[in-house]
Amino acid sequence: MKTSDFDFYLPEELIAQTPLERRDASRLLTLDKTTGAVGHHHFYDLPQFLRPGDCLVMNDSRVLPARLIGHRPTGGACEVLLLVDKGEGLWECLVRPGRKLKPGAQVIFGEGQLTATIEAEVEDGKRLVRFHYQGIFLEILEQLGKMPLPPYIKAELQDQERYQTVYSKVVGSAAAPTAGLHFTPELLRQIREMGVKECYVTLHVGLGTFRPVKAEDIQDHEMHSEFCQISQETADIINETKRNGGRVICVGTTSCRTIESFAAEDGTMTARSGWTNIFIYPGYKFKVLDALVTNFHLPQSTLIMLVSALAGREHVLAAYEEAVRERYRFFSFGDAMFIADGLEKEARP
Repeated sequence: MKTSDFDFYLPEELIAQTPLERRDASRLLTLDKTTGAVGHHHFYDLPQFLRPGDCLVMNDSRVLPARLIGHRPTGGACEVLLLVDKGEGLWECLVRPGRKLKPGAQVIFGEGQLTATIEAEVEDGKRLVRFHYQGIFLEILEQLGKMPLPPYIKAELQDQERYQTVYSKVVGSAAAPTAGLHFTPELLRQIREMGVKECYVTLHVGLGTFRPVKAEDIQDHEMHSEFCQISQETADIINETKRNGGRVICVGTTSCRTIESFAAEDGTMTARSGWTNIFIYPGYKFKVLDALVTNFHLPQSTLIMLVSALAGREHVLAAYEEAVRERYRFFSFGDAMFIADGLEKEARP
């Protein structure tokens, strides 16, 4: 298949720049993955599409406030984006302006409670940066760092917690698992009281999630690797759900990629951790996932390819065209989709 097969027209004004005041007030487009039927709702309506005995699989990764704005001793402004923790205060980073931040350069953040030395240049223009500080690095980051928002979001985020899910726990992502941003504690409690179980995986989202597919043939695209893990408790809940005839519903493509990476061929799960570069596109046979909660994705991206593997390229592109006509909000702070079987009764006349 060609990358261009997953293109669609998206007006720039539909790219959401800020989150809604109320998380679960976002719109929810339902897509029947077999028939292609589409329905229009709000995210707080999600419980009506869930059944007792289902389970929600959610990614509890928390975004690192990894964007640091500083200055050089000469006063010139600069920016450092943390990518990979190499240990003992050494990080692989993106920096700008790159021409000014060569090995040996010094950077000062805040009032000087955090400083850094550029130690080396590595591939793709990245730098190895040594940080100097007193105390706990994560606490300093919470004080000085900003959220590394996706490149298509130009607005400044006023409340940094709005780029975290309400159940985020394990710090390590460079971007939020955005399908989970719509949930509130009250909505999760309502879902639990219905008899729907919830369980958690951890996948630390890398900046590679925004890397465009440049290969003409999608099979020539090389996926980035991300670290993920699944506990025995989560594995047991998923296995029990499948045994009892319930649906495994992933919240977000990251949760989907985690369980599909670690599942045995018969769909059973055990506790695992490691790196995954799984690339899911049409033709893939899902081993565990039955339904998916997801946001609207970039044209020609690996994420719209994953969604197309679940519901079919034609159904997905038709649903996206409908979403554009209905003025849905797209991408990280945008609206959501619920993709499952048996939703045809929700189709608009």
